[in-house]
Amino acid sequence: MNTLAKSFVPTLLLIALLTGCGGKDKAAAQGAPGAGMPPPEVDVITVATGNATLTQDLPGRLQAYRTAQVRARVEGVVEKRLFQEGSEVKAGQSLYHIDARTYRAVAEAAKADLASARQTVERYKPLLEIKAVSLQEYDLAVAKAKQAEAALIRAEEDLDNASVPAPIAGHIGRAAVTEGALVGKGEATLLATVEQLDPIYANFTQSGSDLLRLRQAVAGGKLKRADSVKVELVLEDGSVHAQPGKIFFTDMAVDPATGAVSLRAEFPNPKRELLPGMFVRIRFPEAMAENVIRVPQRAVQGGAQGQFVMVVGPESKATPQPVKTGGMSGTDFIIAEGLKGGEQVIVNGLQKARPGTPVKPVPLAEVKALKMEDKLSSSK
Repeated sequence: MNTLAKSFVPTLLLIALLTGCGGKDKAAAQGAPGAGMPPPEVDVITVATGNATLTQDLPGRLQAYRTAQVRARVEGVVEKRLFQEGSEVKAGQSLYHIDARTYRAVAEAAKADLASARQTVERYKPLLEIKAVSLQEYDLAVAKAKQAEAALIRAEEDLDNASVPAPIAGHIGRAAVTEGALVGKGEATLLATVEQLDPIYANFTQSGSDLLRLRQAVAGGKLKRADSVKVELVLEDGSVHAQPGKIFFTDMAVDPATGAVSLRAEFPNPKRELLPGMFVRIRFPEAMAENVIRVPQRAVQGGAQGQFVMVVGPESKATPQPVKTGGMSGTDFIIAEGLKGGEQVIVNGLQKARPGTPVKPVPLAEVKALKMEDKLSSSK
């Protein structure tokens, strides 16, 4: 029995040693940092040469298409305000009622005077024929009738102006006076302001030197003139207004104080989302460029050595590639130097693409298609 036990001891020790070594190797494999982790996925585009429309974003301010001040044309006390502040009004709509009792009495008196003057003229006509009145007396009666007619027109106009109308259709702002206020005492008191917001103007400027350089490039054949005259409106949050506009005014002179040319664009604004005074950027086509490479703006980074993009290099490793940009095409950069075409440029996932680390490139088009499928399936 002791002999059998002694024969098993070396065997058990060997098994224990082998088991211990295997466990250490497994623990080492599991505990090693990054061991077995797949390379991070990044969204890429394969760049290629093509035609692009060069665009420029210029800052500007919105302005109402038309602005009209509602003022009191007659003197009196405001009896009633007939509109809601911030609402839409129609042209000719009554906005205020001014106490019209005096003007109504004046109009009635003017009607009576005119009727009397006309009766005098009619009575003098047969008398003039028989020379019972002189021609001078008849002419004086006719002149008084005309004066009475003019006085009635003025009186009726004052009576009409006691009901203050909207001069144009549009958006009416805050009321400048309240009921009980005396208006028109020696001046045309401001009552409110009406602004037409659809369409709406966007005023902006362009550097005169940039305009000259662009024209020289087109004349020299380096660029082609853009066919489209439509422009886009970029809001403060970076979103683009749904409806494009058009440039219809360009100043033919350069402002000597700023060295810029004044321009104006017009945009549809049916929902009244655009308001006067808002800061915007106007994106408009300048020229057509041929055989150029463009990449999304977010793919271009800046560093101490200048601009660069991250490309998927040999062995699928992220590699910085120095570039120089030469303008914009919408939200994309035109690459003037650094890319020849065929490179896989990383667009999304740049925070995971450290220089020299392996990455797994996924075409951006496939990512967008998957997101669209997920969106459609979730909506069902």
